[in-house]
Amino acid sequence: MSERQVSLRRDGAVAFVTLSNPGRLNAMTRTMWRELRAVFDGLHGDAALRCVVVRGEGGAFCAGGDISEYPSFRFDEASLREFHENEVWAALQAMLDCPLPLVAQIEGACMGAGVEMASCCDIRLAGASSKFGAPIAKLGFPMAPREAALVHGAIGDALARDMLLAAGVHGAQRLYDAGFLLHVLPDAEVPAAAQAHAARIAALSPQAARLHKATFTALKAGGAAAQQLLATAYDYANSPEHREGIDAFLAKRTPNF
Repeated sequence: MSERQVSLRRDGAVAFVTLSNPGRLNAMTRTMWRELRAVFDGLHGDAALRCVVVRGEGGAFCAGGDISEYPSFRFDEASLREFHENEVWAALQAMLDCPLPLVAQIEGACMGAGVEMASCCDIRLAGASSKFGAPIAKLGFPMAPREAALVHGAIGDALARDMLLAAGVHGAQRLYDAGFLLHVLPDAEVPAAAQAHAARIAALSPQAARLHKATFTALKAGGAAAQQLLATAYDYANSPEHREGIDAFLAKRTPNF
């Protein structure tokens, strides 16, 4: 396939990463996982960008993994490990390592791999009819350990256990109540709301966004990472963005970040 299934489009300071697997609700193929990693690796050093919107094509976010590929590799331990650790997790880690704020534009199905990718995002907006779950117990296998830990940390213990142990599928309101979603919106409003939220972020200090993301990562890791954070937490003191933000406030003008 010559056309990429994970595409990147830039609109000013906002990037749009779009998943596309027509006819399969954007279920992730092995190629898509590799493309997703490559896209996010490329975003890490892009100083012109300030926010990333992650979305699916055609009114769905992602229905999980593309099961049609599974017989070709899942029944061999080495190839299964290669898939989860060096393809899936490598892509998810690239998302987690991205210094830019990530906004998930969730429409329709958000299952399995979709929940994992959404869990990597900083802000999640969803349509009222969206459905969330990871019913892989019906397929006879568990979620890989690091992927399960990621989802568990994002959606909470009760929902993670129900999704994985009982193949529970839940609506957007339930995920909002659990703190996973920032907003639940009428389905038709989700794309515009995600773009507006990204634009709002892009208008703010990119330095502050990067430092906040580094803080969240260090605090989640705890231990030495959290202690190291204190050693560098105030290095921005004499930075141009810091000065510009304070000067603009005092002058009652819009800051130019």
